[in-house]
Amino acid sequence: MNKSEVRSLFKYLSSGRIYFNHASTGPLSNRVLDEINERLVISSEGVIDDFQSFINVAAETKNLLSEMLNSDSNSIAFIDNTTNGINLLAQGIKWNKGDRIILNDIEFPANVYPFMNLKEQGVEIDFVKSKNGAVSADDIIEAVKPNTKLISVSFVQFLTGYKVDMTKLGKFCKENNIIFSVDAIQGLGAFTMDVIKDNIDFISCGSQKWLMGLQGLAFVYVSEKLRSELSPKYVGWLSVENAWSLLDFDLRLKKSAEQYQTGTVNTIGIYALNASLKLFKEYGYENVTKDVLDNTRYLIQKLQDINAEFVCDALEEKYLSGIVSIRHRDFDALFKYLNENKVSTAVRDGILRFSPHFYNNFEEIDKVIDLMKKFTH
Repeated sequence: MNKSEVRSLFKYLSSGRIYFNHASTGPLSNRVLDEINERLVISSEGVIDDFQSFINVAAETKNLLSEMLNSDSNSIAFIDNTTNGINLLAQGIKWNKGDRIILNDIEFPANVYPFMNLKEQGVEIDFVKSKNGAVSADDIIEAVKPNTKLISVSFVQFLTGYKVDMTKLGKFCKENNIIFSVDAIQGLGAFTMDVIKDNIDFISCGSQKWLMGLQGLAFVYVSEKLRSELSPKYVGWLSVENAWSLLDFDLRLKKSAEQYQTGTVNTIGIYALNASLKLFKEYGYENVTKDVLDNTRYLIQKLQDINAEFVCDALEEKYLSGIVSIRHRDFDALFKYLNENKVSTAVRDGILRFSPHFYNNFEEIDKVIDLMKKFTH
C-alpha cells in the first residue's frame, strides 16, 4: 500500500481541506467508517447480540496494540479515556505520607490533576520547570528526591511537540525502583513504543488522535510487575476469573490487565480502532514514522524560511514528533485565516500548532506556507 492509496481512504481530502490537526482529533478513514456502519447494521437487523464476534475483535485489537508497544496483550485493558487511565494508576497505588511524584509545568492537565488529587493522602508533587519549550529526561532525573515514587511524563508534549528520551528515563526509573508512567496519546500512532527497552510500567492512551479512532475509547498498559502493586480501585463482573459464573460471587481477580476492565466497554470504538490499526500495520509502522518525521522536518524547514518563531528550541532529530508549534503576533487571526482557507490547525495557550500525519504530503505543507506568506495582519 502506498501513500496515494492511503490518501484515497480519507473523504475530507476531496474537499480540498488540509488537515494538520491530528494532535486534537484524527479523521476517520473509509475503512473505519465502513466498519462502524457494518456494526450498526448488524446491531439493527443482523445477529444483534453478537458477543462472540466482539470478543474475537477485542482480542485482535489488543494484539495489534501490543505489536505497537512490544508488549504482551495480557498487559492491555480497554477504558474510556486517557484521564481515567491515569486515575486508575493514581488511585490504585498504596501511597505513604511523604511519597513524591514528578511532573512538569507543560503537561496536559489529564496527566496532572489525577496526581494532584493525592495531596490529601500526603503525597507531594514536584513540578519540573520547562526550558525553551522542553523538559528533558536529564531535567526530570535531576529533580528526583529520596522519596520520589513515581515519574509521569508525556511521550510527546502536547503543546511543543518535544519527544522525551524514554530510554534514558526508563532506565533511570528501573535502577531506582521508581514507577515510570507515560501518557502516550500524542505519540502512539505516529510512532511505535517499546515498553521493554524503555522499562515502562504504565501507559494510558486514548484512540482519537494519532491512532485515528473514536472518542470515548482508550487503553492502559500495565506491566506484570506493576500489576502486583496496583490494586483496582473499582472492580466489576468482568474483573474476575470466572465472569460468566454469574451467581458464584467469587472475587478472584484476573491476573491480566483485564482486572482493571470492570464492565461493558465501548464496543463500537473497539471495532473502529481495530480497522484503523490494521491500516497502520498494512502501510507499515516504520513507514508511518518515517513519513511523519519527513513531514515534520519539511514543515520546520519551510517555517524557518519565513522566519517563524518556534516554541521549542529542541529541533534535533531525536526530539522531533508530529507536532510543530509556533508563536505569532496575531495567532487568532492567522488561525482564522487558515481555517477560512480550508487549513485545519489548533491554537493552544496562544500558540499555533500544526500536526500533520503520515498520509499528509509536502504539497499540502507548501500550500500552507504560501497562505502564511500572504497573511498580512
